Amino acid sequence: MKKSRLIVWGTLAALALWSFAIEPGWLQQRELELSSPRWHGQPLTITVAADLHVGAPQVDLAALRRLVAAINATQPDLILLPGDFVYHGVLGQAEKPEAIAAELAQLRAPLGVFATLGNHDWWEGGSTIQAALEKFGIRVLENRAQAIATPNGPLWLVGIGDDMSGQADPAKALAQVPAGATPLIMVHDPANAPDLPANTLVAFAGHTHGGQVRLPFFGALITPGRSPLRHAYGWLTDVAAPTYVTAGVGTSVLPLRLNCPPEFIVLHLRSQEKA
Repeated sequence: MKKSRLIVWGTLAALALWSFAIEPGWLQQRELELSSPRWHGQPLTITVAADLHVGAPQVDLAALRRLVAAINATQPDLILLPGDFVYHGVLGQAEKPEAIAAELAQLRAPLGVFATLGNHDWWEGGSTIQAALEKFGIRVLENRAQAIATPNGPLWLVGIGDDMSGQADPAKALAQVPAGATPLIMVHDPANAPDLPANTLVAFAGHTHGGQVRLPFFGALITPGRSPLRHAYGWLTDVAAPTYVTAGVGTSVLPLRLNCPPEFIVLHLRSQEKA
């Protein structure tokens, strides 16, 4: 009996050590492939990093600097940052928006670096964070669409505001896309995924952190906001638009992850004809 108790307590201690001290800092580069009948240009590399939460215990400015270097090493054509740059949580120390934006200013992509704001950003002063990002050349799309010039004509990028803080207006954002155009969409919260049109090229969301804790055969235990548990992570299979929900980089509330390491994603978009 004593030996069994020792095994149980030893296992719990190892899980606690892993989930609080190791896995939250074990950043993954997640490679994705998408062959789309709606994309007819040259292959496009899109790198996405959501939920940076700079100030969380495992994400200080030095870690952000390493993330920026890793993103640049993917040689992306386009970089998307779908919100939650700052940290509003139980443990950790919030960093100033300008310090975060100054590090992100080193990101390099020929088609640009774009962002939306997340709920933590709005809780900490959304307009201040937007101003800091745009001061350093990062374009913030809050319920806005923008044409990006490519060799194959304009690519329409849509940014939708955060759902949890009441900023999301998908109809307003999508109304700015010309009829017949195929939008590329980033949203902070996958709660808006069911609102995205079927002709979407691809959509990216964050916010859920993948649940931070994922149990085998079950998945996420909780998701913040309106999203169902099945929308916590990965490709969503029950919405019209091809949508990927990333586990993000940082943590919130408690600085732990279990079976859900932090990640940024690199999507290689190709024409279906050339795949």
